[in-house]
Amino acid sequence: MGDVRCGWCDKPLPDEAGPNRRYCGPAHRQAAWRARRRWEAAAQARHALVLADAELLSRARTMSQEAATQDPERMAETTGDGASAGAHSAAAAEILGLAEQLVRSAVMADRQAGAGWTRIGAGLGMSGAAARHRFGRMCARGQHGQGAHGPSPPARSTCSIGPETLGALLLPAARDTGASVSGIYLFPPDRPVLQLAVTTGGTTVALWERVDPGGEGPVAEAVRERRLVWVAGHAELARRYPRTALTLPYPVAVAAAPVTTGATTWGALAFLWPGTHPRLLSTRERDAVAIACDRVGAFLRQAAADGRPVLPAERPHVPDPPRARTPGPAEALAAVDLVDRLPEGCLALDLDNRITFIDATARDLVGGSAPDLLGTSLCEALPWLDEPVLQDHQRAATISRRPAVFTALCPRGRWLDFELHPDVSGTTVRVTPAEDAGPADHARRGGRDSALVPTRARVLYDLMHLAASLTEAVSVQDVVELAADQIMPTFDAQGFVLSVAEDGRLQIVGSRGYRDEVLRPFDGPSLTDRSAPTVHALATGVPLFFGSPQDMERFHPAIPRLTGRAAWAFLPLVVSRRPVGCWVLSFDRPRPFGPDERAVLTSLAGLIAQALDRARLYDAKHQLAHDLQSGLLPTTLPAVPGLEVAARYLPAARGMDVGGDFYDLIRLDATTVAAAIGDVQGHNVHAAALMGQIRTAVHVTAGASPDEVLARANRLLTDFDPGLFASCLYAHIDLAHHRARLATAGHPPPLLRDADGRTEVLDLPPGLLLGIDPAADYRTTEIPLPPHALLALYTDGLIETPGGDIGEAAADLADHLDRAADQPVGTLADALIRHTRHTDPRSDDVALLLLHATEGT
Repeated sequence: MGDVRCGWCDKPLPDEAGPNRRYCGPAHRQAAWRARRRWEAAAQARHALVLADAELLSRARTMSQEAATQDPERMAETTGDGASAGAHSAAAAEILGLAEQLVRSAVMADRQAGAGWTRIGAGLGMSGAAARHRFGRMCARGQHGQGAHGPSPPARSTCSIGPETLGALLLPAARDTGASVSGIYLFPPDRPVLQLAVTTGGTTVALWERVDPGGEGPVAEAVRERRLVWVAGHAELARRYPRTALTLPYPVAVAAAPVTTGATTWGALAFLWPGTHPRLLSTRERDAVAIACDRVGAFLRQAAADGRPVLPAERPHVPDPPRARTPGPAEALAAVDLVDRLPEGCLALDLDNRITFIDATARDLVGGSAPDLLGTSLCEALPWLDEPVLQDHQRAATISRRPAVFTALCPRGRWLDFELHPDVSGTTVRVTPAEDAGPADHARRGGRDSALVPTRARVLYDLMHLAASLTEAVSVQDVVELAADQIMPTFDAQGFVLSVAEDGRLQIVGSRGYRDEVLRPFDGPSLTDRSAPTVHALATGVPLFFGSPQDMERFHPAIPRLTGRAAWAFLPLVVSRRPVGCWVLSFDRPRPFGPDERAVLTSLAGLIAQALDRARLYDAKHQLAHDLQSGLLPTTLPAVPGLEVAARYLPAARGMDVGGDFYDLIRLDATTVAAAIGDVQGHNVHAAALMGQIRTAVHVTAGASPDEVLARANRLLTDFDPGLFASCLYAHIDLAHHRARLATAGHPPPLLRDADGRTEVLDLPPGLLLGIDPAADYRTTEIPLPPHALLALYTDGLIETPGGDIGEAAADLADHLDRAADQPVGTLADALIRHTRHTDPRSDDVALLLLHATEGT
């Protein structure tokens, strides 16, 4: 072996050792493996130690700065609720908690490095026995409780702590990234869903409270793919995650990143910025997100190793941000006097939307006294406020970091303006009498698209209802009808056009509010012709909005003249970066198309694109199955002297509209025919294809005895092993001798009306369904079939009803046939089809074959 040495004791290995040998023996190999595991654990402990140390130093500096701004003698004299002293105590308690975490991390690092309890206890000012008693279990779990895939799941732990401890890690992350809103998602025990555990920005501005890791959205994708997901704006959010965008209809940029340690995924972090954020994340922001994920992951791993995993609560925790300073009593009183001297009213809301301060002017405007208002939520204190509108404005203002204004009518009959100014600690609300007599002029006030904001809650309700309805759309026409019915009244639109990309062109598949001759010049433009606004929007993936005829004329001069409309929105329909079509919404009056409305329309286009893509797939499958079945069923039946024949087939009213029911009439010679009818399980392409195979097998063996025909078809079907079963009834009819021989394989019994007009249900020996047992036997029954007798063969779709008895249904059909007057078989077939017990749309297809013997033989 030369100079090859053992990786543990460094002794030379013997020459006869194998080429892949690295140690003297199993003992040294195991010792080296244990040492490597201890080294990795020590490195992880040192990493946690550094993180805890840095966080402790940051919090201690903040507390020192707060303490330096206060008069120590006045702290004990603070009146009211002792806010200053309470804040100082809370900060001190938080630092003590961080210090405890730091000590635990240091002990863990020392133990992993091989230090004994005596040495560790001396460093902590206690005996070795006391150190072992306090930290021994923690270190034992750290050494043995972690496998190759990270720590044991939190659900197995016997004790847990709330998410409040994560607030100290999220606040610095929000500060360093500059995000308006941020949140930490964790997995609850025994539930495969992400739950929002901690959030900044307040409870009314909370992110998505629950996220399905297998669903759509940036948080789910970040966890599923274990990578940072960045969405640069609401338009991109609507294209990639349309359902998520509907729940966040604001100009916003989103980042989500997984919280992991090794192979263990603990949850995710999410950050929201205003829509004015640059298109790319800066290096500083990316680093801040990565550091936050590392810190949260290390904390969660250590907490789980300590047997106290961090679990989300029922409601997300909103941490209070640290204050730069706390004013003294004299300064606070001066601030109150300052606010009272202002002509407008002011009130303050905390992060839970509770009123923490209200001045005299605001109390006079809204009505109420300070004791009744303080400590209650704004909507509880003022029930005449529209809560959805208030929350919508708060979310918009918090994310955009711009003031928001809305108008409300108080019980005194006075209109009041509420101007919201949120920040990381809460919301300041400025209350003033509205200068206008009513809400009609409210659109002139407010920094954002105020004309749309008061009705946005209603718009979102309608659109969420549409999203639920689109999940039930089956065909393309279903999508057109559902979308037009919901969207046009919601946006007060007068025109709706839906086009799909097909065969290199953009074909109109549905419209509302236009005559066909108006749309004809705009139907079918080439997908390379970008002079058409529909093609341009689809090719670029960017919506086009034209708020006036003059705007539209600059792009396409003919559209305003031919359509008579005054505003248009062209929305591309894209699924997984694949163009599907284009949706056009038009209006009789000019329309500004503000950012909020554009965001909602873009989100809605994503929903329509997904529904339209599913519907086109359904239509294609349906057409394929229909063409297949049409090709397999006989187009005409042979003319046989002495026999009148009528056949009818009705597809199912729901589902694929195609099934496996079949019928056939085979002429064997001048006086002999064979008739067959059957029903294959299912209503899809596979059922239709299997029906064709059975029909072919019957054709090949026709002329043999009925029991042999069914036995051969059964063996063929079981050899194919399609996983489907089929019923079948075969009849061999001898017109010269006026006899018929029949055999059945689990098929409904045929009906026989004799020459005297009496009808009976034929009781044939039962046979096993085709495709179950290749050795199944079938028995033949012979019956007379004199002239003027009629034999009726049918499938169960004609008589079967949910919960009904098939024997009673067959007898009822026989009674109807018995009462029917002597009439041509075609008219009789139509009468039997109309005679049905169904009161709801058919869920099964129907086949009927009538054979009427005449005097012709």
